[in-house]
Amino acid sequence: MIRGITIQLVNRVETGKDWANRPVYRETAEAIDNVLVGEPSTEDITDALNLYGKQVSYILAIPKGDTHNWTDTKVILPEPFAGTYQTIGFPTAGIEENIPGPWNKKVKVERYVEGKD
Repeated sequence: MIRGITIQLVNRVETGKDWANRPVYRETAEAIDNVLVGEPSTEDITDALNLYGKQVSYILAIPKGDTHNWTDTKVILPEPFAGTYQTIGFPTAGIEENIPGPWNKKVKVERYVEGKD
């Protein structure tokens, strides 16, 4: 049976405002179990580059029943993918009952570089 890995999803919670009235966030990592990490197709790479100007590194398959926010968030992957990644675009989800296996959502990620917007 196929089994995914445990990754860390970085949640951002607004904790207040700074001196210029900009939001200040606190980041906490939450473990998400049974996530598959796959290679993006040529179409995935081309679409993300054309739509968002970003290079897809991996595609994550998210387990059914997951309710986390996967839009514009950071994820931390363990070895052999080791690194911090940023999600690209919106997750693609199917109807849980109509998809075999334990995964129903796909999320594209790119390598995260601090200070890059």
